[in-house]
Amino acid sequence: MASSIHDSTMEPLPVIMNPLLLSSACSGSWQELEFLLNRGIDQAQPSIMPSQAFLDLLMAYGSDSCINKSASAQQVSDDIEAFLKLPSTLVSLLDGVTTDGGTVLHVVATYGDSDGFLRSVDIIHSREKHLLFAQNKNGDTPLHCAARAGMFRMVSHLISLARDEHASVNRVKEFLEMENRLKETALHQAVHIGDNGIVKLLMEANSELASFPKSGTSPLYLAILLEEDIIAETLYSASNMKLSYSGPNGQNALHAAVLRGRELTEKVLEWNSDLTTQTDERGSTPLHFAAALVGQSFRGSVCCQVLEANSTALYQSDHNGLYPVHVAASVGERGTVIMFLNKSRCLRW
Repeated sequence: MASSIHDSTMEPLPVIMNPLLLSSACSGSWQELEFLLNRGIDQAQPSIMPSQAFLDLLMAYGSDSCINKSASAQQVSDDIEAFLKLPSTLVSLLDGVTTDGGTVLHVVATYGDSDGFLRSVDIIHSREKHLLFAQNKNGDTPLHCAARAGMFRMVSHLISLARDEHASVNRVKEFLEMENRLKETALHQAVHIGDNGIVKLLMEANSELASFPKSGTSPLYLAILLEEDIIAETLYSASNMKLSYSGPNGQNALHAAVLRGRELTEKVLEWNSDLTTQTDERGSTPLHFAAALVGQSFRGSVCCQVLEANSTALYQSDHNGLYPVHVAASVGERGTVIMFLNKSRCLRW
């Protein structure tokens, strides 16, 4: 009895995507995709005939029928129906997923953005509009996949579909701001691959996108971390200066910038000097990070930049009671220690 109760409460196993559908999606062959999805429709002569390569695939995947170049379109359709063994009225081919939980729309969005792939998306979307918002096991939507693959036209097309006449403004906003399990939006994916064009496209669609997630790694922090200075500038300007500077473990973009050099540090300080006194989860300010660097005691160095932007950071200790001067001393940076002490004397006077 216990086992039957257990079985009844278990989630049903996902339907594995049909290999022919997967092949069509990967190749961007909208004709083959439409041929498959139109199976079971009562028509004397299907209007679309698949390629011989597609028919060869059908044989390879186990059809018992002998398919040849002279077979009629209706015979081919019957062969496919027999192979699929799924009543079209009960189970849709579009219910199938890949091993990572991706739908056919995830696959199409990943593999290309030529006209064939875009038309494939339209065919799928016309039948199952909800797949636009579907998430795989990693929480990625088709938009995440397209952005990560650098498919500019596909990203643009997916956004256009989200903006169809029946969608509200809030629905489109929700689509663009959807996060995966790492709390990353499609914008993060574009930053990861260094594609400023897709970054611009996404920011034009939603200027608030650089504010997500509300806590954790922001697109700006990621751009600084990856030393994508042009993308960092795009994020700042396209967001109308309203964006998140947050990073992991309580860090902010300045924590990352001081570890990446003077140019990025200068940019971030210009954009938001208040970051100098913000601490991470260990109580460390960006000056603590800068103090741990070797050879930073000269004028114009990262240490000097942060110090000049806000000298009060000298007097902030971390959760272990260590001040930036202690950090500099612990790594043997005598010059930095002297610079800190001289700055402290000047402030006293």
